[in-house]
Amino acid sequence: MIALQGIGKSFKVAKRSAGLRQAVKALFVREHTIVEALHQISFTIREGEIVGYIGPNGAGKSTTIKVMSGILVPDQGSCSIMGYTPWKERTEYVKHIGVVFGQRSQLWWDVPVLDSFELLRDIYKVPAAEYKANLELLTGTLDLQSLLQTPVRQLSLGQRMRCEIAASLLHGPKILFLDEPTIGLDAVSKIAVRQFIKTINQEKGVTVILTTHDMSDIEALADRILMIGKGSLLYDGSLTELRGRFGTQRTITADYVGHAQPVDIPGAELLSWSRERAVYRVDTDRVQVAHVISRLSEQVELVDVAVEMKPVEELILELYKEHQI
Repeated sequence: MIALQGIGKSFKVAKRSAGLRQAVKALFVREHTIVEALHQISFTIREGEIVGYIGPNGAGKSTTIKVMSGILVPDQGSCSIMGYTPWKERTEYVKHIGVVFGQRSQLWWDVPVLDSFELLRDIYKVPAAEYKANLELLTGTLDLQSLLQTPVRQLSLGQRMRCEIAASLLHGPKILFLDEPTIGLDAVSKIAVRQFIKTINQEKGVTVILTTHDMSDIEALADRILMIGKGSLLYDGSLTELRGRFGTQRTITADYVGHAQPVDIPGAELLSWSRERAVYRVDTDRVQVAHVISRLSEQVELVDVAVEMKPVEELILELYKEHQI
């Protein structure tokens, strides 16, 4: 469905030193540097996938999204999405995609949300019956009924983002590009947005490409991760595969009836100890969690045991360190 091959994009960036003299000099002599935003980016995405596209600030995530949505023209390489070249056939192509940029709005600031939706219906030439069905589905699923008559400028950030997502889906696109869709949202709004993304993916088969710095979004939604750094694609795989590489450590927290002395277990690192609780760290490549719990139960009367994997943020950090970004 989506195929990028050897995509490259560079930008000319003006530079000058601070100070009045340098400012005056810049009026007559401009110095520039070339920044390579994307370097030989290649990947494919199948229909119906939810892909998390991650990387540090300035890595090239938004540039890639803009190329795939037809906003930017790459310097080199090819991009085929549903048989279209986005920047060459943009008029026909955009009928099949939805795009949400977390820090930009496609809604009109001073008019009610419903007026923006009506205008988007006319822009995309959505048939009346299809528009009505989509509007009912979106307002119901995203709980927008009470917001439709409210001017956009009076909405909270979470309310606006739910309306932005609805606006991007009114014309029934097959692909949804989400660039930081949960930025600045509270916990309730994030959960609502995540649940909606899952729903449209499962029920309508919408392919979703998601860029975010919130790793809980990735963990909750993405079947697959693409990681970019310094303009190059560094990782393409599942979160499960990533855990296999960097996530072999487990933290075991054991609650027990009062016990005066720490319990030493070969192969397990004791992180903390009190009369009623102990915390161990184990590497599952060296020792099994069940073995640690069994040895512990032989010496104390266990009340509760919790086993935790390494947080996804730490897995991503390990990947960043591996590639020195």
